[in-house]
Amino acid sequence: MIPRPYSFENINEVMDGAVFLVDKPLKWTSFDVVGRLKWLMRHHCKAPKFKIGHAGTLDPLANGLLVVCTGKCTKQIVAIQGGEKEYTGTIVLGQTTPSFDLETTPEGDYPYKDLTEAQLLEAAASFIGEQLQTPPIYSAKQIDGKRAYEAARAGEEIQMRQALIHVYEFELTAIRLPEVDFKIRCSKGTYIRTIANDFGKRLNSGSHLSALRRTESAPFRIEDAKTMEDLEAYLMSLPVYQKV
Repeated sequence: MIPRPYSFENINEVMDGAVFLVDKPLKWTSFDVVGRLKWLMRHHCKAPKFKIGHAGTLDPLANGLLVVCTGKCTKQIVAIQGGEKEYTGTIVLGQTTPSFDLETTPEGDYPYKDLTEAQLLEAAASFIGEQLQTPPIYSAKQIDGKRAYEAARAGEEIQMRQALIHVYEFELTAIRLPEVDFKIRCSKGTYIRTIANDFGKRLNSGSHLSALRRTESAPFRIEDAKTMEDLEAYLMSLPVYQKV
């Protein structure tokens, strides 16, 4: 059974098994969040060595819900990662990038000004359902014992393996060309950057992801998450570790 987030009376309970919902800041890696919490608990809360990890990586250029588990709750990470995901964000038409987002420089000059709302909605609807997806080469996927992004940055040619995903919802929430805002609900392992890149292709144009926020990692919602500052204050307010 997963304990209710932010319901602990002392650091001993946190070490024993906790789930924290974090609103990951932009430009932080998921490892940065885990590392900061580990440092805080050891240095300020006097906690000895303990288990901690996150359930589902968020790219540095994405913000939003990151689920962090400690203690015996780390055994639930695989199950938590399996939940459906919801994201909001912005796709920019007219240019592509090698990373499919703003980690690399936009390039190209693809047509987009004559695209109609009906065409955009039809393209979004075409993604609904089960499908094979090719992850971006700028990703943390392991290829021959090396992270794909490391090989990509070194200029190496790599072959990404396709994965089966499911898109349950792809709603366009605002259209102001060249920008298109969206909300997507999908299965675990879905790369929204790849969807952003493929969105332009299906419109005979080019596109990339300019903003991304995870709003749900079922059954958890972003509305129940704390900022890093509030989470640190919460942990500092708990009684420090006591030997039992």
